[in-house]
Amino acid sequence: MDSDGSVIIKTLSFLEKNIFSFTTGIMCLIHLTLLVIFTVAGIMPLMMFNILSVVVYLFCFLLCKTGQLLPVYVSIILEVTVYSVISTYFAGLDAASYCFLFAIVPIIILIGCNLFKGSRRWGIVAMLVLNFAVYVAMYIRFNGDSPIFEMSPALKGILVVFSTFVMVFSMIFYTTVFIFNSEREMLTLEKKNQRLSADAREDPLTNLYNRRGFLPLVNNLMRSDPFGHFCIAFCDLDDFKRINDTYGHEAGDEVLKHTTNIIRKELPGSDICRWGGEEFVILIRDCTLEEARDKAEGLRKSIESNPIFFFDHKLFITTTIGLEENKDTYTDPEQIIKTADERMYYGKQHGKNILISEDL
Repeated sequence: MDSDGSVIIKTLSFLEKNIFSFTTGIMCLIHLTLLVIFTVAGIMPLMMFNILSVVVYLFCFLLCKTGQLLPVYVSIILEVTVYSVISTYFAGLDAASYCFLFAIVPIIILIGCNLFKGSRRWGIVAMLVLNFAVYVAMYIRFNGDSPIFEMSPALKGILVVFSTFVMVFSMIFYTTVFIFNSEREMLTLEKKNQRLSADAREDPLTNLYNRRGFLPLVNNLMRSDPFGHFCIAFCDLDDFKRINDTYGHEAGDEVLKHTTNIIRKELPGSDICRWGGEEFVILIRDCTLEEARDKAEGLRKSIESNPIFFFDHKLFITTTIGLEENKDTYTDPEQIIKTADERMYYGKQHGKNILISEDL
């Protein structure tokens, strides 16, 4: 089933991309069939017209290959309209040549929407109105009139069935392509929106949460479990500006990614945010302050003992961490983060490469 579905999707995708070439090819086959019918019927004017139509569509097929699509679109509409009128004139209204007018309705809409955008699409509406007006004029003019050429009942029946088949096929096929195109565009738009949403919540360098993605996460945790045991660790890499100034921003980016990997390794299951620059904020779930202190201290030591190699340089990194536990006095995430930030700043002022988990 999956294989069959894949084949159908690939086929529809191919037809959608080559809709002009496919349409001109089908129209060419239709007029070859009509040429055979009118040759058997002995209606010379319609034989000649269908030969001309085949030549027109062969030329249109070549235009498709060169990307000149508007002349092809106009040619299809004009040819079908003229054929319907002439065929009705020579073979009679009951030969059902007017079915071709209805057959091109989905072509006018689908292909027209590919060609025209914005206010120019009113031209499609005008063509649909003109198409219907031609049908009404034909019905009024030829209803009850005897045809110029009488066809045998068998041939006329074949012509009616064929014309009706073309009409039904056109409506089903082009509607299917239109639905497929709409669903594909919708899926593409959904994927873009998902990517934009992720970009809005993630830091592109480290693939960590940014503030926009991180704060609602902590806020939801506080709302769902106001007295839940979780802690916030605010980490700032020491002397990060010196690394950028000495080795360049590429080195700084590698340090940030290296630190991200260490945090993920040392604190699995925690939610990590790149708060800005060289600052990281970590949500450590389901633990008391004492437990979080042990984890944060292990992180500090791991960062200190795992230098990064940048080309021929061995870069040692340290971090200062401020830690705070969730309390019932906090009503929003930024209050907890601010306390952890203040403790981190105190550590910066008193030696760096240190963990501060209480006010001093």
